[in-house]
Amino acid sequence: MRSHIRVATAVVALTISMAGLLAAQGTAPKIVYVNSQKIIAQAPGRADAEAQFQKEMNQYKAQVQHMGDTLQSQIADYQKNESTMTPAAKTAKEKDLTAKRNAYQQRVQELEQTAQQRESELVRPIMEQINKIIEQLRTQNGYSFILDAGSQAGVVVAADSSLDVTDQVIKRLVAAGPVASKAAPMAAPSTTATPRSTGAASPKPTGVSRPKSTPNGR
Repeated sequence: MRSHIRVATAVVALTISMAGLLAAQGTAPKIVYVNSQKIIAQAPGRADAEAQFQKEMNQYKAQVQHMGDTLQSQIADYQKNESTMTPAAKTAKEKDLTAKRNAYQQRVQELEQTAQQRESELVRPIMEQINKIIEQLRTQNGYSFILDAGSQAGVVVAADSSLDVTDQVIKRLVAAGPVASKAAPMAAPSTTATPRSTGAASPKPTGVSRPKSTPNGR
């Protein structure tokens, strides 16, 4: 939160500074703003990109969920029969469960990394087109600045609605049509995962439950 405030303060200070410089040079700065969140929500191709992303991620989530459910079932079965097992059998089973837990955690981490990379691949062309159109609008109309009222940094907290050029950007985006995706369809997820030696916890993707720890904390 504090970092966002510092960023917003810095941007506002820069805007005021530049505006003062332009005024001193006898040039009245032309400042308008857009709402980036509204633009992105209505950008052609965004819904298709989001649908493709969700479809691909669901395949990975289903696989990870199956791995988690299977591991949880095996842990429960071990705990049920632990008292009747020999020390050697217990050691072997715990080693096996630990390897499977590590493989599961690795797969969860891979899903997180794949999701971030894939989302960037699908969204990048749309963002590039938005930025291109905003820059064209700024150049053609001689705007000194186009601020973002939809930024999480909160640069614009109040403004004259007549300075809002969001709809102009959206109109140009719609006229340009969906941008061609540069991202090839993603391959189906592998059905296997190589266990890692580390048992460190990994981030949990949405919709995937993490099984309990293996016996004896291994």
